[in-house]
Amino acid sequence: MTIKMNDDELQRWVERVSLESFGRPFLHKATFNGRLKATGGRYFTKSHHIEISPHQLEAFGAEETEKIIKHELCHYHLHIMKRGYQHRDADFKKLLAYVGGSRYCQTLPERAAKAAAPYKYKLVCRSCGTEYPRKRRLDPARYACGKCRGKLFLKNA
Repeated sequence: MTIKMNDDELQRWVERVSLESFGRPFLHKATFNGRLKATGGRYFTKSHHIEISPHQLEAFGAEETEKIIKHELCHYHLHIMKRGYQHRDADFKKLLAYVGGSRYCQTLPERAAKAAAPYKYKLVCRSCGTEYPRKRRLDPARYACGKCRGKLFLKNA
Protein backbone atom coordinates (compact mmCIF):
# COMPACT_ATOMS: atom_id res chain seq x y z
CA MET A 1 0.00 0.00 0.00
CA THR A 2 1.66 3.21 -1.11
CA ILE A 3 -0.12 6.38 -0.11
CA LYS A 4 1.82 9.56 -0.73
CA MET A 5 0.88 12.78 0.98
CA ASN A 6 2.69 16.05 1.58
CA ASP A 7 2.75 18.20 4.72
CA ASP A 8 0.03 20.57 3.45
CA GLU A 9 -2.39 17.70 2.88
CA LEU A 10 -1.54 16.31 6.33
CA GLN A 11 -2.18 19.75 7.87
CA ARG A 12 -5.65 19.91 6.30
CA TRP A 13 -6.35 16.31 7.39
CA VAL A 14 -5.38 17.03 11.01
CA GLU A 15 -7.47 20.23 11.03
CA ARG A 16 -10.49 18.32 9.66
CA VAL A 17 -10.14 15.46 12.18
CA SER A 18 -9.77 17.98 15.00
CA LEU A 19 -13.01 19.75 14.09
CA GLU A 20 -14.98 16.55 13.39
CA SER A 21 -13.83 14.47 16.38
CA PHE A 22 -13.07 17.10 19.02
CA GLY A 23 -15.24 20.05 17.95
CA ARG A 24 -12.20 22.30 18.39
CA PRO A 25 -9.78 23.76 15.83
CA PHE A 26 -6.16 22.68 15.48
CA LEU A 27 -4.24 25.98 15.30
CA HIS A 28 -0.66 24.76 15.04
CA LYS A 29 1.53 22.86 12.62
CA ALA A 30 1.32 19.18 11.61
CA THR A 31 4.16 17.63 9.61
CA PHE A 32 5.52 14.26 8.58
CA ASN A 33 8.78 13.05 10.12
CA GLY A 34 10.40 10.15 8.28
CA ARG A 35 12.72 9.43 11.21
CA LEU A 36 9.81 8.17 13.34
CA LYS A 37 9.97 4.39 13.14
CA ALA A 38 9.10 3.05 16.60
CA THR A 39 6.31 5.54 17.20
CA GLY A 40 3.38 6.70 15.11
CA GLY A 41 3.53 10.35 16.07
CA ARG A 42 4.69 12.99 18.52
CA TYR A 43 3.15 15.99 20.22
CA PHE A 44 5.42 18.83 21.34
CA THR A 45 4.25 20.56 24.52
CA LYS A 46 6.30 23.74 23.97
CA SER A 47 5.38 24.47 20.36
CA HIS A 48 2.09 22.48 20.24
CA HIS A 49 3.15 21.01 16.90
CA ILE A 50 2.43 17.43 15.87
CA GLU A 51 4.63 15.07 13.86
CA ILE A 52 3.28 11.93 12.18
CA SER A 53 5.25 8.99 10.81
CA PRO A 54 4.81 8.62 7.03
CA HIS A 55 5.87 4.97 7.39
CA GLN A 56 2.65 4.21 9.29
CA LEU A 57 0.60 5.74 6.47
CA GLU A 58 2.43 3.71 3.83
CA ALA A 59 2.33 0.44 5.76
CA PHE A 60 -1.15 0.50 7.30
CA GLY A 61 -3.17 3.10 5.41
CA ALA A 62 -5.29 6.12 6.19
CA GLU A 63 -7.57 4.47 8.79
CA GLU A 64 -4.71 3.54 11.15
CA THR A 65 -2.98 6.88 10.55
CA GLU A 66 -6.17 8.71 11.48
CA LYS A 67 -6.21 6.84 14.81
CA ILE A 68 -2.64 8.06 15.40
CA ILE A 69 -3.71 11.62 14.53
CA LYS A 70 -6.56 11.35 17.05
CA HIS A 71 -4.09 10.12 19.67
CA GLU A 72 -1.82 13.12 19.13
CA LEU A 73 -4.80 15.49 19.05
CA CYS A 74 -5.87 14.13 22.46
CA HIS A 75 -2.48 15.24 23.81
CA TYR A 76 -2.87 18.58 22.04
CA HIS A 77 -6.39 19.51 23.15
CA LEU A 78 -6.00 18.31 26.74
CA HIS A 79 -2.72 20.19 27.09
CA ILE A 80 -4.27 23.37 25.68
CA MET A 81 -7.19 23.00 28.15
CA LYS A 82 -4.73 22.41 31.03
CA ARG A 83 -6.05 18.93 31.77
CA GLY A 84 -4.28 15.58 32.10
CA TYR A 85 -2.66 15.08 28.68
CA GLN A 86 -0.17 12.30 29.52
CA HIS A 87 -0.75 8.62 28.73
CA ARG A 88 -1.29 7.74 32.38
CA ASP A 89 -3.95 10.42 33.01
CA ALA A 90 -7.63 9.49 33.28
CA ASP A 91 -8.63 12.50 31.13
CA PHE A 92 -6.39 11.28 28.33
CA LYS A 93 -7.62 7.68 28.49
CA LYS A 94 -11.27 8.76 28.54
CA LEU A 95 -10.94 11.18 25.61
CA LEU A 96 -8.90 8.70 23.56
CA ALA A 97 -11.59 6.04 24.00
CA TYR A 98 -14.34 8.55 23.18
CA VAL A 99 -12.81 9.70 19.86
CA GLY A 100 -11.59 6.24 18.85
CA GLY A 101 -7.87 6.92 18.76
CA SER A 102 -5.29 4.17 19.08
CA ARG A 103 -3.41 3.61 22.33
CA TYR A 104 -0.42 2.11 20.47
CA CYS A 105 0.59 2.14 16.83
CA GLN A 106 1.28 -1.05 14.93
CA THR A 107 4.86 -2.26 14.54
CA LEU A 108 6.28 -1.56 11.09
CA PRO A 109 6.93 -4.75 9.07
CA GLU A 110 10.70 -4.17 8.77
CA ARG A 111 10.98 -3.61 12.54
CA ALA A 112 8.90 -6.71 13.28
CA ALA A 113 11.19 -8.81 11.09
CA LYS A 114 14.23 -7.50 12.91
CA ALA A 115 12.65 -8.15 16.33
CA ALA A 116 11.83 -11.73 15.34
CA ALA A 117 15.40 -12.44 14.19
CA PRO A 118 16.95 -15.59 15.66
CA TYR A 119 19.44 -15.44 18.50
CA LYS A 120 23.07 -15.26 17.33
CA TYR A 121 24.80 -15.82 20.67
CA LYS A 122 24.43 -17.77 23.90
CA LEU A 123 25.89 -17.04 27.28
CA VAL A 124 26.50 -20.37 29.00
CA CYS A 125 27.26 -20.87 32.68
CA ARG A 126 30.44 -22.87 33.36
CA SER A 127 29.02 -24.24 36.63
CA CYS A 128 25.38 -25.20 36.04
CA GLY A 129 25.17 -25.03 32.22
CA THR A 130 22.26 -22.54 32.10
CA GLU A 131 21.99 -20.90 28.69
CA TYR A 132 21.02 -17.26 28.07
CA PRO A 133 20.23 -16.58 24.38
CA ARG A 134 21.27 -13.13 23.14
CA LYS A 135 20.83 -11.29 19.85
CA ARG A 136 23.86 -9.06 20.43
CA ARG A 137 27.41 -9.92 21.27
CA LEU A 138 28.51 -8.89 24.76
CA ASP A 139 31.37 -9.33 27.20
CA PRO A 140 30.65 -12.37 29.43
CA ALA A 141 33.18 -11.19 32.04
CA ARG A 142 30.78 -8.40 33.01
CA TYR A 143 27.99 -10.82 33.91
CA ALA A 144 27.36 -13.80 36.19
CA CYS A 145 24.85 -16.65 36.13
CA GLY A 146 21.48 -15.68 37.57
CA LYS A 147 21.00 -19.08 39.17
CA CYS A 148 24.36 -20.00 40.71
CA ARG A 149 26.47 -16.81 40.26
CA GLY A 150 28.94 -18.86 38.17
CA LYS A 151 31.17 -17.50 35.40
CA LEU A 152 29.76 -17.26 31.90
CA PHE A 153 31.28 -17.84 28.48
CA LEU A 154 30.08 -16.74 25.05
CA LYS A 155 29.08 -19.29 22.45
CA ASN A 156 27.72 -18.79 18.91
CA ALA A 157 24.19 -20.14 18.64
